[in-house]
Amino acid sequence: MAQSKKLTCLDCGQVNRVPVDKLGAGAKCGTCGARLMSGKVAEIDLATLEKAARHDELPLVVDFWAPWCGPCRMMAPEFSKAAQELGSQARLVKLNTEAHPKAGAKYGIRGIPTMAGFVGGREKARQSGAMPSAQIVNWVKTAV
Repeated sequence: MAQSKKLTCLDCGQVNRVPVDKLGAGAKCGTCGARLMSGKVAEIDLATLEKAARHDELPLVVDFWAPWCGPCRMMAPEFSKAAQELGSQARLVKLNTEAHPKAGAKYGIRGIPTMAGFVGGREKARQSGAMPSAQIVNWVKTAV
């Protein structure tokens, strides 16, 4: 049997088992048909973050941000570039702390932008402050 990884659909919340060799080949959710690894940054809510952080077997990198934050807006295109560059090595998502204030409290977010990397149900690394895409990619590959 081929090795597989669990991934939570960021659209419907269903946990899917995906063969490793299909991760970069357009794997889709078995429930809603959404792509599981799009190479794009997805906007998620607290419930989806909790489920994905708990179940996903690929690194999940969350950018905690808010629309009024200048450094957050400056980092957004860099975060998107990093998501494209990382491809199927990690999933990069954003969580708006203004729209979901309980998320900031639950994860102890003291300043934004803050990135947190989750692996195997636990937070493995955290980094605050805006960074260029190359630095984000390096941080994900080395710290998460």
